[in-house]
Amino acid sequence: MTQVMEQTDTTVEEHPVAPFLRMDRIPHIWCPTCGIGTVVKCFASALVETNIDLDKAAIVSGIGCTGRVAGYMNMDAFHSTHGRAIPFATGLKLGRPELFVTVFSGDGDLSGIGGNHFIHAARRNMDLLVILINNFIYGMTGGQNAPTTPLGAKSSTMPYGNFERPFNLPHLAASCGATYVARWTSLHIRRLTKSFREAIKRKGFRFIEVIAPCSTLYARLNKLGTGFNLMQFYHDNTEIRHGADTRDLDIDFQGEITCAKFVDEERPTFLDMMNEQYKKTLGDRYVPMAPEGGMYHE
Repeated sequence: MTQVMEQTDTTVEEHPVAPFLRMDRIPHIWCPTCGIGTVVKCFASALVETNIDLDKAAIVSGIGCTGRVAGYMNMDAFHSTHGRAIPFATGLKLGRPELFVTVFSGDGDLSGIGGNHFIHAARRNMDLLVILINNFIYGMTGGQNAPTTPLGAKSSTMPYGNFERPFNLPHLAASCGATYVARWTSLHIRRLTKSFREAIKRKGFRFIEVIAPCSTLYARLNKLGTGFNLMQFYHDNTEIRHGADTRDLDIDFQGEITCAKFVDEERPTFLDMMNEQYKKTLGDRYVPMAPEGGMYHE
C-alpha cells in the first residue's frame, strides 16, 4: 500500500499542471459532472504553455461555485466579496502594474451583482483577463434566477420558468469595449485552452465566457439529466462561428450555442491612456506607470 501511495504522489508531483495548483486541496469540492474543474485544468494548462511566472501572477474571484477557483490556484489569490472581484482586481493591477491579473468567477457574481463593475472595466479597457463560467443559475446560494438564465428555464425563484430576458454576455463585453471576446463550453477542452493562451498574451480587457453544466440545481430543476447529459447536449448543439456578430449570440433554453472567438483587437489600455494624458499635461514632472511601477514627482 505504501509503495502504491509513493507512486501516486510521484505521479502527481510530475504532472505538468501540478505546480500551478494547490495539490494539497485536491480533490476539489465541486459536484460530480460539474464543468468548473475541467475549466480550471484548461486554465492551468494554458499557464504552463505560456510559461507564466507564478511570482508575478494573481487571481481574484468573488462568491459562488466558480469563486472557489482562487483557492485551488497556486499563486497569490484573493477571494473578494460578492460581485466585487473586478474592482478588487482593478486596484491590484493599478497598484502593481507588472502583475498578470485574472478574474475567475461565475455569471451571477460578475454579470449580476457585479454587473456595473463589469461594464466599466471593459469601457476603460482595464488590463485584466476575465473568465466567466456560465451555468445559467446561482449555483451555490440556492438555484435562484440569474442574469443569464434562458427564457423559459426554471429556477428556485422562477419555478414556472424565467420570463426575464437574459444577457448576451459576449455582446455586452464587446459593446462596452473588450478587446478580446470568446465563448466556449467546458466540452471544448483544446479550443478553450488555446483561447486562454491567446488571451494571456493579449493586453486590455479580455473576456472569455465558458458554458458549463450545473448538474445539482439547473439540470435537476429543468429535468435535463446529469452534467454528462448536458455535455452531450453541448456536443450536439454547438456551432463554431469565428468572428460572428455578437448581437446574434443569445442562448435560448436548450437551443443552439454559438462558440468561437468573436473579437480580437488591440487598443490602448487604461494605464496607457493615463500615462499619455498625464505626460501631455505634466511633461517631465510625471514618471509614467510602467510594468516596473511608477510615481508622480515634482
